Amino acid sequence: MKITPFIKFGLVVVLLALNSPSSYAQRGDVRLARGSNVMLQVPIRTVLGALPGKTQTRQKDEPERPNIIFILTDDHRWDALGANGNKLIRTPNLDALATRGILFKKAYVTTSICCVSRASILSGQYMSRHKINNFNTDFSKPALAKTYPALLKRAGYKLGFIGKFGIDDKRQPDSLFDYWASAKEEQPVYEMRNKSGKMIHHTDSVGKDISKFLYQFANGKEPFCLSVSFKAPHELDGRPPTFPVQERFKSYYDGVTFPEPVTADPKYWNSFPDFFRTDKNIARERWKPLLSTPELRQETTKNYYRLISGVDEVVGNMVAQLKELDIDKNTIIIFMGDNGFSLGEHGLEGKWYEYEESIRVPLIISGAPLPRKLRREKTDKIALNIDIAPTILALAGVAIPSSVQGKDLIGVLRKKVAERDDFFYEHTFLGGPLLPKVEGVVTKNFKYIRYIEKNYEEFYHTRRDPFETTNLIVTKSKSNELARLRKRYGDLKKSVK
Repeated sequence: MKITPFIKFGLVVVLLALNSPSSYAQRGDVRLARGSNVMLQVPIRTVLGALPGKTQTRQKDEPERPNIIFILTDDHRWDALGANGNKLIRTPNLDALATRGILFKKAYVTTSICCVSRASILSGQYMSRHKINNFNTDFSKPALAKTYPALLKRAGYKLGFIGKFGIDDKRQPDSLFDYWASAKEEQPVYEMRNKSGKMIHHTDSVGKDISKFLYQFANGKEPFCLSVSFKAPHELDGRPPTFPVQERFKSYYDGVTFPEPVTADPKYWNSFPDFFRTDKNIARERWKPLLSTPELRQETTKNYYRLISGVDEVVGNMVAQLKELDIDKNTIIIFMGDNGFSLGEHGLEGKWYEYEESIRVPLIISGAPLPRKLRREKTDKIALNIDIAPTILALAGVAIPSSVQGKDLIGVLRKKVAERDDFFYEHTFLGGPLLPKVEGVVTKNFKYIRYIEKNYEEFYHTRRDPFETTNLIVTKSKSNELARLRKRYGDLKKSVK
C-alpha cells in the first residue's frame, strides 16, 4: 500500500494519540488533522493496518465485539410463549432466554406477511420505503448493501444464513454470506431429504445447520452474525393446509383442552361488512378446514404448539453448544416471530389483517454482553420488526444508515433513543376479495384500522378491550382520540415513504 504524505502525517498523529492522555483518539477512532482543521476520522485499526508489517488486530483496550444470533419463527403469535403468560405451551428454553434477557411484551410487525416482514427486518424499513410487496421482488444492489448482514460483513463479521429466506427465492443473496443453507423455494417443505437421502424435518435440519455453523465459525478470530429462519410454525400450504409435526412431538399436548378464543363466536365474523365477509377471503377459506369446529380447533392449535415446542428444543441445543464452545458469554441471541397468526379469532385463520393475533409477536433479546441492568427486563415499550436491523448494528458498533426507519431498542431502554408512542400498519398484498387491503395506526391504548379499498374503518380501545370485540366506529363513538388517529394516520402514511 502506498502511503501518501497526508496519511503519513496522520500516522504521526495516531502514534502521538496512543501515547497522550489528551489525544485525538476517542472510543477507538482517530482524527487525522492539519492544525485545527479536522480533515478525516477513521478507526485506529484501519490506520494501523496501513503500516508495513502491521495487521488489523483488536487492541487490548477495545471492547470485544459480540457474536449475534438472530432467530426468526414463521407465523408465531405473541402469546404462544410461556414467558408471555401462556401456561399451556411448553417453551422452557425460550422462556430461559427471556429470564436472562429482555422480554418485549408489546412487539409488533409493520406488515403481517412473510416476504414484507423479512425485508423490513433486514433493512429496518417500512414496506412503503423498501418496496418489497410480493414474493418475486428482491433487494436492489444498493438496497442490499444497506441491510444489516451486508453492513456487518463490511465491518469484519462472518455471516451465516439458515432456513427460509422468504424474499424472491429465485434471486437469493447467498454470495453475501460465508455460510448459506437455504433452499431456493418460496415455502420450504417440512419433510425433506438430507444429503444422505434420509428424511428429516425442516426444524431438525435447521438445528443441524446451526451446529455446523457454530463449529466452523466460533473460532474467536472474527465475530459472527448468524441469521436463522424456521418454517415452523407456519402451516404447510395445501387443500387443506396441514401442520406436519416431528414424530417425537406428536403426543405433546394430548389431554390438554385449549380455551376457545373470545371472538371465535360466529357473531364476530357476521359483524364484518359484505366485502370482507366472503368465502373468497383467504383467512376465511383457510379457517374452514382447520378451525370451523371445536374438534378441528383443538387439533390445529395442538399441532401449531407442537411445532413451536420443536423450535424450542433446537434453541436449547444451540444454547448448550454455545456453552460447550465457551462463547456464550460473548454472544447475543435475538428471538422474534415474522408475524402473528389467528387461530379462529374473528372467525379467521392466518395473518394479514391488523388484529392483535396477526400483528403482535414474541421478541426476546438475551445474552451476557447486554448491560447488566437490562437482564431480566420486561418492558411494555412498543418494539417493531423494523427495529431489528438498527439494534443489531448498534450492538456490533456499526453505524446505522440514515435510510433506516427503526430504532435501536437497547438505546430506547437506556433512554438514549426516544421511544415511540405509535406506528403505522400497512398490508396491501393482493387486495380484495382475497385479502382486502388494510392500513392503520396502533398506539399503546388504541387501534385505528382502515380498509382502503372500501374506506371502511374500525376503532378499538385496546387497553380496555384487548380482544377487540367492540368496533367503536359502529357505536358512533365521538371520541377525540378517533379524530386524532384519523389525522395521525394521514401524517404517518406520508412519513413512512
